[in-house]
Parts: sequence; structure tokens; C-alpha cells
Amino acid sequence: MPYGGGGMESDTITEGPLAQAKLYGILDTGYVEVENMMHVASQLLEGGAGVLQLRAKGYDAEGVLALARKHLADLPALCRKHQVPFIINDFPDVAVALGADGVHIGQDDGSLAAVRQVVGSEMLVGRSTHSVEQAQGALAEGFDYIGFGPLFPTPTKQGRPGIGLENIRVVQETVGCEIPVFCIGGVKPDNLELVLASGARRVVIVSALLLAEDVQSSTREVVSSLGESS
Repeated sequence: MPYGGGGMESDTITEGPLAQAKLYGILDTGYVEVENMMHVASQLLEGGAGVLQLRAKGYDAEGVLALARKHLADLPALCRKHQVPFIINDFPDVAVALGADGVHIGQDDGSLAAVRQVVGSEMLVGRSTHSVEQAQGALAEGFDYIGFGPLFPTPTKQGRPGIGLENIRVVQETVGCEIPVFCIGGVKPDNLELVLASGARRVVIVSALLLAEDVQSSTREVVSSLGESS
């Protein structure tokens, strides 16, 4: 694994591809036809996404593995070419099988220790968090990064209300100084300025990029805005 993990010195908050990432891209089967995923992935990477996750809600582990092997066989190599960590959502065993750089798990997906038993000490492991307490808990447990949200209601998290913007700054100041914090959930180019003004330094944007007429250009514009906020 080229990017390190588990709090290793090779990928601290100040160095390494994960630490440098401002935009976390997600290749989501809910928005992209599987036959078009490789093209969209390339556009996200060319536009400057600093992390790329494969998310296939509704698929089991075998389904994700089959999808990736059939339609995204070249994606790990493409991510390495761009020096961007390739992350699998939900399934540690799939991340290992595909030679991914990391896995992202939710609040109900078990402990970091259990995931490490599957993926080892080198792979990046991220956690979804929905409150200040969960964010600080993930830091204490030893996760490599967190997603914090959903800030706004979003179709990708149906039934989950937005948590709002008021706690972004405290999470950034208490957790974000140690590990990357990616704000997620309904973030779009037209509310990005507000999210950044609330204290965010890194974001996840899904539908607004995947459904854009020009994915690469739209991604580049977001990355530029994030760079200006630094």
C-alpha cells in the first residue's frame, strides 16, 4: 500500500496524499451508469480530486467486487498514476481483494480494531461521523480520517436530517488538526462558500460533480475554490 495508514508517520496531517487532499470524490452507482464509471473516474482525477471512493449502495461485497473487476479493473492503477488514494466503501475484504489504498466504514460497521484484522496496519481506514462526540471518538480510536455530516439533507442519506453547520469549526479545531476532516452531505458548488466560511477545510461533493455537464471542469473549479480557502 503506497499511502500508509493507522496513524503511521508516512501519512500525518502534514504530509502524504491524504493529507494534501481537499476534495474527496465519490464514484457512486446511484448517479453513474456502471459502463460509464471509468470515464467519470478519469474526469474526477483529471479535475484534481484528492481521494476517490467507490460507493455502490445496494450491492453486497461480492457484487462490489464483481462490478469493480468488470468495469473498473484499471482504476487502482489510474489512481496510483495520479497519486490519489483509492477507497472502497463499506467492505474491508473487498478493499483487500482489489488492492485498494483504504476502506471507509459507517458508525454501525464495527470497530477500527475489527477492520484492521482484515486489512492490516497499512491501509487507510475512514469513519463516517455525525456529531462532535463521534468525530472526537473516531480520532481517539485511531481512524486515519473522518467524514463529518450530512451537513444538509441529501438523497444519498435518505431519512437522515442534516446536522447543520454550527459544529464544523469545533470539529475542525479539535479533530482536523490531527487527521483530515471531510465535510459531507448536500455540499454543492453553490453552498461551498458558506460551508468554508463555517470552518470546513475539506469537503466531499457527490451529485453536483457526477451529474455535471463537464465533470472535469466542475471538479477543477471546486478544487480551485478549496485552494483559495486554505
